[in-house]
Amino acid sequence: MIFDSTEQYISTDELSMAVDAAVKLERPLLIKGEPGTGKTMLAEQVAQTLNMELIEWHIKSSTKAINGLYEYDAVSRLRDSQLGDERVKDIRNYIKKGKLWEAFDSEQRVVLLIDEIDKADIEFPNDLLQEIDRMEFFVYELNETIKAKKRPIVIITSNNEKELPDAFLRRCFFHYINFPDRETMQQIIDVHFPSIKQDLVKDAMEIFFDVRKVPGLKKKPSTSELIDWLKLLMADDIPDEILTNRDPSKAIPPLYGALVKNEQDVHLLERLAFMNRRDSRG
Repeated sequence: MIFDSTEQYISTDELSMAVDAAVKLERPLLIKGEPGTGKTMLAEQVAQTLNMELIEWHIKSSTKAINGLYEYDAVSRLRDSQLGDERVKDIRNYIKKGKLWEAFDSEQRVVLLIDEIDKADIEFPNDLLQEIDRMEFFVYELNETIKAKKRPIVIITSNNEKELPDAFLRRCFFHYINFPDRETMQQIIDVHFPSIKQDLVKDAMEIFFDVRKVPGLKKKPSTSELIDWLKLLMADDIPDEILTNRDPSKAIPPLYGALVKNEQDVHLLERLAFMNRRDSRG
């Protein structure tokens, strides 16, 4: 396989095979999974492993497909023409290359990350179909077709905020990153904190997975948030017994702000703690 776990990233066999298959099929690799499961970092690690440049296109709600190809600044050209600027004679001075154009124009093969594609309008993926299929697009202002010099490895991430069109899905190789089980999570923690006390890890993971199991949570804590929490616990040198012998009447774990990210979930955990306290008294 062309990609496996690295010093900074734990890859399952299924994920490594998905990367391999997408590259061999020359299809975009569509990666879905909970936020914080390492989808964006995967592209970084694939590029590093294959010794390729990483070109990142981070999608926003306002992003249009044309932004990835190029943008023509007609307003600046009009202003410069009124000022008698010589630059107006060459329209190329007013065309800004997008991330797809950068990837197509590279002399060496690159990894192109299209990050969080589900943030954009529902038509966004379909608007990219032809360019990704044919590895070319037409620039009307230049009357010129831009073709990929080397086919990039395209990795597309989605947080599943909205459904992607079937026509787009047919052109991708799909992989869903399942939330890590305890064994995989232990490997991830070991990568980030090779010298961490294992008693701290064991107790922290118990609390972390317990919080994730609470029904009704608006946002379950993610892998990246567990890493942040452990970093804080280590930095503050929290004694092991604070986690091991944690008072069940206490609402939420110490430094909970790294795990719980909205007031609704804080209130939910506080209510559960109150109910546990009341039941224990009864």
